[in-house]
Amino acid sequence: MANNGEVLISSQDGKHLVKVTGRATFDCAPALRNLAKELENDTFSLIRVDLSRCEWMDSTFMGVLAMLGLRARSAKAVMEICGAGAQNTELLMGLGLGKLFQFRENGIEENGEWKDGADGSPVQMREGAETVLEAHKTLMGVDEQNVARFGKVIDLVQKDIDRMDSEKKQ
Repeated sequence: MANNGEVLISSQDGKHLVKVTGRATFDCAPALRNLAKELENDTFSLIRVDLSRCEWMDSTFMGVLAMLGLRARSAKAVMEICGAGAQNTELLMGLGLGKLFQFRENGIEENGEWKDGADGSPVQMREGAETVLEAHKTLMGVDEQNVARFGKVIDLVQKDIDRMDSEKKQ
């Protein structure tokens, strides 16, 4: 299995399929954040995320999954997490995200045209910081217990973004 996370996305006829391989960290989260933003005004019926080959997820990646879950909920679409296994299911449930997803035991079997969720360029520092900030704010909004877990993260990342902005102006 790959150690660095990889996200593959297939979108067709209002269905968005996502395969995650390796360690799903903030490095591969922007691809899903971009998908969530694309879906803000789109009509779709399904988001299905295959975690059967996902070794582990960090809080930023789970926060972006939560963004997708909230988009699905507001569009009255279904969001399924497939093949998560015990560890990844426990991670998602531990952050109170179980209410956003339907869980299926098996991974995705659909064939489709898959594209790499990343555009090939490394995540820029500003984009990464914005993704971390938005993901953790989403986690805090989904479950009140996450406020205590991630409040300091939000403060630190916001200070980094403010510092980047002030350096850019100089």
